[in-house]
Amino acid sequence: MAEFRVRYLDAARQPAEKRVQAADVGGVAAALGLSPAALLAVEPVQAAALKSRGGRSFPRRQFAQQLGVLLRAGIPLLEALQTLQSQDNPPAVATALDGVIARIQLGESFSAALASQPQAFDALFVAVVEASERSGQVEQALFEQASYLAWVEQLRGKLVAAAIYPAMLVTAGTAVVLFLLVFVVPRFAGLLDGVGGELPMASKALIAVGSFSGAHPLGLLLIAAVLVALPVLAWQHGLREALQSRLWKLPLIGPKLHLLALAQLYRCLAMLLLAGVPVVPALVNARGVAAAHLRAALDRATEAVRLGERLSACLQREGLATPVSLRMLRVGEHSGELGAMLAQAAGFYDEELSRLSDLVTRLINPALMLIMGLVIGTVVVLMYLPIFQLADQVQ
Repeated sequence: MAEFRVRYLDAARQPAEKRVQAADVGGVAAALGLSPAALLAVEPVQAAALKSRGGRSFPRRQFAQQLGVLLRAGIPLLEALQTLQSQDNPPAVATALDGVIARIQLGESFSAALASQPQAFDALFVAVVEASERSGQVEQALFEQASYLAWVEQLRGKLVAAAIYPAMLVTAGTAVVLFLLVFVVPRFAGLLDGVGGELPMASKALIAVGSFSGAHPLGLLLIAAVLVALPVLAWQHGLREALQSRLWKLPLIGPKLHLLALAQLYRCLAMLLLAGVPVVPALVNARGVAAAHLRAALDRATEAVRLGERLSACLQREGLATPVSLRMLRVGEHSGELGAMLAQAAGFYDEELSRLSDLVTRLINPALMLIMGLVIGTVVVLMYLPIFQLADQVQ
């Protein structure tokens, strides 16, 4: 028996979540006493832990791209997987490939074999492959998956690149301030004590901090470590969701972050639909990549589509579509190319967000330099202020 985390529709047709024991995924609905159609998402409880340990170490994009090329060249699936297995792979990759090949040799489907390795392949990857098996377009689905993962990696790379320079500025500025407090201010304190006279209140406070820092450098490091550790721990225990919910409500930043979340959702839905996944299962699987603040609205939209409403109308009602994307979705519904229209809408958002990212980067870097200059300048001025005051008294 295994434990599964299940999201389902209760008797009132409202999304609910529960953990159940079942022999396999197929037995989850029976364990809950529900119809399989009422299940929104099923995930093994251990999958999240496995993903955190090994998911990112498995190169899913490279795997999908290489396997797609081999399949398109006419190589059978098992032989293509064995070709990838013969490469010089890291242990995590070799273990996952060994498990997939062993399952296929036992007669299981490709998607079932992938599902047996949750540390390497998430539910989204498995759903795309499972749908493509029914349509006979596994290689095309793998290319779609590779394209989506490349977009995710590119987005993550842009965010990291945009954060590197500000992080370097903050680190350098903090190091300069600590150097002044630990080494320079205590020496100024000794000099000023010998001179005598009344010091300004701000200078007294600075000298007190500097004297403590110079006498107890380990204590200062401990305080700094605590100040760094507290936000990290809070981030892991709900601060991330709370911060995201506040950021999305900010006047200028919130709407742009909402567009970024919609772009990710649309691109994921486009990949699933182009791979042959029906609309309702596509919405269910896309929930895993949707931003936290969109999930409740996405659940309501999923249930409405399940009851027969159009996707465009449901997304519009739940605030998951802009006027531009709404028109594109309606065109896609009438032409039967909903996946392609979702991909175009996501591309439209990408261009707008790219321009915004460049603008924000150009604004933040000078602003941080100005702030760090003001902080360092304030420390220096407070150190020299008593000397200036003493010079005035002498004159």
